[in-house]
Amino acid sequence: MVRHGEQLKLGLLFHPTGNHVASWLHPDSQIDAGTNFNHYVEMARLAESGKFHLMFVADAIATRDGNLDALQRWPQYMTFFDPLTLLAGIGAATRHIGVVGTATTSYNEPYHVARRFASLDHMTGGRAGWNVVTSFNQSEAYNFGREKHYEHAERYARAEEFVDIVKGLWDSWDDDALLRDRKSGRYFDPSKLHFLNYKSSNFAVRGPLHIPRMPQGYPVIAQASTSEVGTEIAAKNAEMLFTPLINLQQAQKLYQDVKSLVVKYGRSPDDIKIMPGLNAIVGRTEEEAKEKHDFLQSLIHPDVGRELLSNALAGIDLSPYKDDESLPENVVEDFIRRDSRRYTPLFLNRPTIRQMYLKFAGARGQRTVVGTAQQIADDIEHWFTNSAVDGFLFQPAIMPGGLEDFVNMVVPELQRRGLFHTEYEGKTLRENLGLRRPESRYAKKA
Repeated sequence: MVRHGEQLKLGLLFHPTGNHVASWLHPDSQIDAGTNFNHYVEMARLAESGKFHLMFVADAIATRDGNLDALQRWPQYMTFFDPLTLLAGIGAATRHIGVVGTATTSYNEPYHVARRFASLDHMTGGRAGWNVVTSFNQSEAYNFGREKHYEHAERYARAEEFVDIVKGLWDSWDDDALLRDRKSGRYFDPSKLHFLNYKSSNFAVRGPLHIPRMPQGYPVIAQASTSEVGTEIAAKNAEMLFTPLINLQQAQKLYQDVKSLVVKYGRSPDDIKIMPGLNAIVGRTEEEAKEKHDFLQSLIHPDVGRELLSNALAGIDLSPYKDDESLPENVVEDFIRRDSRRYTPLFLNRPTIRQMYLKFAGARGQRTVVGTAQQIADDIEHWFTNSAVDGFLFQPAIMPGGLEDFVNMVVPELQRRGLFHTEYEGKTLRENLGLRRPESRYAKKA
């Protein structure tokens, strides 16, 4: 069953050795993946062969701080490439797949971000996307001359302003501003070049950007936060929303909330694609899939599990609690008050510390589905046809094997059901996602 003639959108979230916290210990994972460019290229080409709409590279601009005894057993986000440099290389090695990278609004300047993503969009023929984040890692502050991280409200206010400035810089040149006319001796039309002249207490950016308007107008803008303020910003600016959604009812509510909220900002519900994470482990039989999952779970060291859970719970000190104990009710209630969407699923049925870290470590807070290609396709179809998602951001538990299994087994099943495309329909990421090309702010005023 296809929903109103629409088809599923699929992205690949690229953790180098795999999404599972113990993936690097699996004998079939690429152990040096974080700094192995050829590995990234091979995975991007594999995803492209499976007609994935995009691949997404997350980022942090500091190594994690914490218990080094645990961190030595958890190498993810300790050594890895700069995403924009990496995606430029991947873009040159692929033809169709979108390349989406993270850049924080907390420790960058708008001009830098505008220039880099404009360059990437031109270099890939219109396949770039920017995942907008506000840094929450205290360690990042230390690398940029700050002793204290931005407060929550401040960093979101900065992010909203930052995105507006970047869009303004992307509008520096009208689509037809570059004449490149040897006969008249005119390279561009000065009336179609625009100075932003933006000033506030946070930023002063004159412009213009020295890169012409991009194939997509703007790179596709993605966001991950679904806090109250984050959802509001997403409804205003985001065109893809990547977020953990654990159960169908939660997903349906967020889907309706966000789709309704975008109208407040003069946008169409079709202007944003909601794509939660999906940690799918596929086997030729259900038993084989479960064996794969159980083996990965058995590789999780307790120190790593507790460190990961502590990070997920805003750095809470778990040392007073044993693995077979649950967190006190008052602690649970405090987390749910902070962000009910994020924390409520984690505390369902009062799990123990061990149960929480095993569940969280296995999928990084995302939803796990374990089964055959048919069972996983059933699950995907159920969520899609019941208006809970526009697609999924697939996160293979291990790389390359987890992606190979999905491309070779699940994708053909989705295509057989008419849920997923068999060829790329457009040239740009926007076209393939069914997103409109934004007009320049100056064109709208004309």
